[in-house]
Order: sequence, then C-alpha cells, then structure tokens
Amino acid sequence: MTALLQYERLEASGLWRAAPGEQRREVIVSLGDASLTITDMQDRALTHWSLAALERANPGETPAIYHPDGDPGETLELSADATEMLEAIERLHRVIERRRPKPGRLRLILTLSAAAVIAALAFLWMPGALLRHTVSVIPDVKRTEIGEALLSRITRVSGQPCSDRYAQSALEAMSQRLLGNREALVVLPGGVQETAHLPGGTILMNRALVEDFEDADVPAGYVIAEALRADRRDPLETLLQSAGFWSSLRLLTRGELTPETLDAQAERILTAPSADIPDAELVAAFTKAKLRTTPYAFARDVSGESVLGLIEADPYPDGSDSAVLSDSNWIRLQTICGG
Repeated sequence: MTALLQYERLEASGLWRAAPGEQRREVIVSLGDASLTITDMQDRALTHWSLAALERANPGETPAIYHPDGDPGETLELSADATEMLEAIERLHRVIERRRPKPGRLRLILTLSAAAVIAALAFLWMPGALLRHTVSVIPDVKRTEIGEALLSRITRVSGQPCSDRYAQSALEAMSQRLLGNREALVVLPGGVQETAHLPGGTILMNRALVEDFEDADVPAGYVIAEALRADRRDPLETLLQSAGFWSSLRLLTRGELTPETLDAQAERILTAPSADIPDAELVAAFTKAKLRTTPYAFARDVSGESVLGLIEADPYPDGSDSAVLSDSNWIRLQTICGG
C-alpha cells in the first residue's frame, strides 16, 4: 500500500496481553506494511495484527488500548510517549477505512435510487392512469351534465341556441337520422366556427351550415365528421387532459369540476381548430351513414383540389336512397335561427 510506505519499520514500546487474566508483557511494536508486529525484548515475534482489523478500545484516552477486531481480550497498550506510533496508527487506520467497501452506503444509494425510480414512474404514470380510470367510470348522466354546463358557458358568447318551433322538428329529424338521438344537435347563432362536440354526445353547429348551402348533405357531412372526431377521442378525456391531474381527481372523488375548469374548456371549444381526419376514415363513416361525400368536400374547398380524395371516393356518387331530410324539413331547418 503506497500510502503506508513512509511508516515502514516505525517502532515503539508497549504492554501486550495475550488473553484476559494473563500478565501484561513489555514488547516492541513495529509498524510494517499494513500490519503491526509485536515482539518480545529478545526480538522474538509474538503476534501480527492487521491494521485493517485493528480496533481502539478507548478513543481519545491514554494510554491507548488496541485489540484485534473481534478479540477484545488480547490487548496492546501504547503510552502517550509513543506519539509518532500513535499518530501513524490513527492516520493509516483512517486511510484504510476510507478504502474499505461501505455496504451500508451502497445499500443507501441503491435504496435512494430505487425510491427515485419509483417516484419518477409514479409521477409519469399516475396522471395518465388516473385520467384513463376516471374516463372509464364516469357515467353517461354525468357526461351529459358536464356537456350542459359547457353549453351554458358557450352560449354566453354565441347566443342562445336557435329553436324556432317549426324548424326544431326538422333539426330533431336530422339528429335522429345521422346520430340516432333526436336531441344531439344544437344550432348556435355564432361562437363555433363550424361544428364542435361536447361530453354527453351533443354536437354544436354554426347557423351558417344550415343557411348558406342548398343541399342538406352539406351540414349532414359536417355533423358526421364531428361525430367521428368525438369517436376518435373521448371529449371528456380531452377536457381532463387539458385540465390536469387535480381535475381528474376532483371529478373522480367529488363528481364535479370547478367553474374555472369549465370556463377554460368552453373557451378551448370555441377557439381550437378542428382536428383533421384521414380521408379513408371519413369515407367509411359517410358510407355507414349512407351519405355522399362530394357536397361536404366542395363545402370545404370550392376548388376541390384539397378534397379530391373525398370526391373520387364518394360512396354514393349518384345519390343515396336514404335522404338526410325531406325537402320540406330542409326548408324548415334553414329558418331555425329566424333567417
């Protein structure tokens, strides 16, 4: 051990006892390469002690008493006069201790590392897991309640839903035809750009969709596209994803969302752009609804260039045998906002 070389062959006198009850003997103590050699006065070796296994029985007291680790009965006393020997033993013992493996420290490091990994996993996994669980257990009646609360906030900006008495039956007929629910569609005088969807199944339509086109297949196409967006990602999940962990926890444990959370989501609904849907999914949804894609496509782009895939893949190019609305109902629906 290089750190010990400066103390090689350092000697001092001391008193050694081989076992409890035996008489102490005057000996010569020699500091060698990481060991103590104890010899009698005739230079005959009595024992060797490893510095790594050396213990001091009375730290800070004199005379200093040492013994081998695990054998306190065999002792060596060094008086205060053996200053250099005492300093050498203490210094070399500290060097050895620093180099000695620390199982306790290793266990602590491993424990802290494991705790950090668990905490990181909990931090990353728990919010998503809680969100998914909350979405899976919230009943339809609560979803509808949340949707109604959002609608009440949206109408502060958009104005109250259009509800002409004669046109309302036409809107219900379209809702039943496309969504299987007579109360799923709501026409607003403003606010939403085209369409939007709420938890509970409600789809919002801007009045322009029923007033600015001559073909009922146009607003019907926008409704089908918006319903597909709601199917692709649960609107309640979208709300909770934006609102954060505590909103999921509050809804799960207390069955409610804060007014601030609802206000923020209502604003997002009014301002967020509609998510794009691949043409193949749109065509499949229109096919299932027995609806042409061409009127919807040209309503989105009058040139047809960006929606060519929808035009070419129209499942009913010659028209569907299942009309969205009768001519009379379509005329009524176009006046739902008093237009």
